Amino acid sequence: MKKRVLFVCTHNAARSQMAEGYLNARYGDRYQGFSAGTKPGRLNPYAVSAMAEIGIDISGHRAKDISEFDGEEMDYLVAICEGGLCPVFPWAKEEIHREFPDPSRLSGTEEEIMAGIRRIRDDITAWIHSTFGASG
Repeated sequence: MKKRVLFVCTHNAARSQMAEGYLNARYGDRYQGFSAGTKPGRLNPYAVSAMAEIGIDISGHRAKDISEFDGEEMDYLVAICEGGLCPVFPWAKEEIHREFPDPSRLSGTEEEIMAGIRRIRDDITAWIHSTFGASG
């Protein structure tokens, strides 16, 4: 049976979406990833582009409020918020807190924003690989 992982950040626009997409694409044989936000916004188009660059399509994702998962048991709740408030989710067997920079705070030219998103994507995917890829 696959372990269920819920990635949570504030807006469910980029970080948690990239994490969900990567976990499902690379480790979907062992894990089922989900994502949600405490104040959901809109899917970040830069995150969609960054994931497409590594062959993962998250264009069909939508921002979801964490309340959509009320009562759903998860093996892991991964709070990837930077500072701020991380959610309380009583249906998770284990909670992991790991901070990644908020892509909505990136500024500059489109190229500079994309470079920032790529760095965050690479940090998230490397962390997922070392945390979930190595374990069974």
